[in-house]
Amino acid sequence: MDINDLRALFTVVTFVLFIAIVLWAYSGKRKQAFEEAALQPFTDEEPVEAAMQIAAYRLNERKAS
Repeated sequence: MDINDLRALFTVVTFVLFIAIVLWAYSGKRKQAFEEAALQPFTDEEPVEAAMQIAAYRLNERKAS
């Protein structure tokens, strides 16, 4: 087995891995998870009111010190 055989084997393994990833990504089972991930940047981690309360609390802490 020389270097060219190893290169050919590496190419085949990489191609099979690529096909496996494509099949995994486009499978129907993953659709819901990918839709949730696509909307994640648009969701707030905490409500606006809670963020305002935290900001007011921090402002009062700074004034007190």
